Amino acid sequence: MLKVVMSPLMLTLKIAAVSTFFVAFLGIIIAYVLAKKDFAGKWLADVLVTLPLVLPPTVTGYILVILLGKNGVLGSVLIKLTGSGILFTWQAAAIAAFVVSLPLMIKTASSSIGAVDRSVEEVACILGRSELETALFITLPIAKKGIIAGCILSFARAAGEFGATLMVAGNIPGKTGTMPLSIYGAYQTGNNELANLLVAILVIVSLGTIAVTSRLGER
Repeated sequence: MLKVVMSPLMLTLKIAAVSTFFVAFLGIIIAYVLAKKDFAGKWLADVLVTLPLVLPPTVTGYILVILLGKNGVLGSVLIKLTGSGILFTWQAAAIAAFVVSLPLMIKTASSSIGAVDRSVEEVACILGRSELETALFITLPIAKKGIIAGCILSFARAAGEFGATLMVAGNIPGKTGTMPLSIYGAYQTGNNELANLLVAILVIVSLGTIAVTSRLGER
């Protein structure tokens, strides 16, 4: 029983960690641009960023299958570079988790970055700081609680991803069988004991995420 539980748990944590690493890096950049810059088509960029939040996960998964498949724009390039496809691997599950959790990071971080007093940033520029230095040493540190909250929410979203993951990675035990997929598989086979245990673990992780995020919000 321990192995049956630990395998999907460790896989889920690995996928969520990899996803959150890239979400944090790219999400902070996009959030900063959306919060601090005015440019043509900004509303369209915001819409595209928000889209994965409102699309059904299976639709997101289907789009990823088209893009990552052997005839897809990204899939064909990966096959040429590596000699093998990426579908039905844990890496595909990480990509799905990245896509669905990125909007949470951007929205949360963007609100926090946008709330930073512009006069503080202007003073830094007057004192000789470049825009990049001001962003790295002034804006982002002030907005750090919102950024951390975005990372935590993105991690939780990645850990709980089901629909898109099922589309691009399948439910292969020991290979792509994450916690949500393992719960579904256990339920389908009538193994309610395993399903209940996996659900309890995932609920505890989710509650911990909510508690930490709420604590950051209070501060």
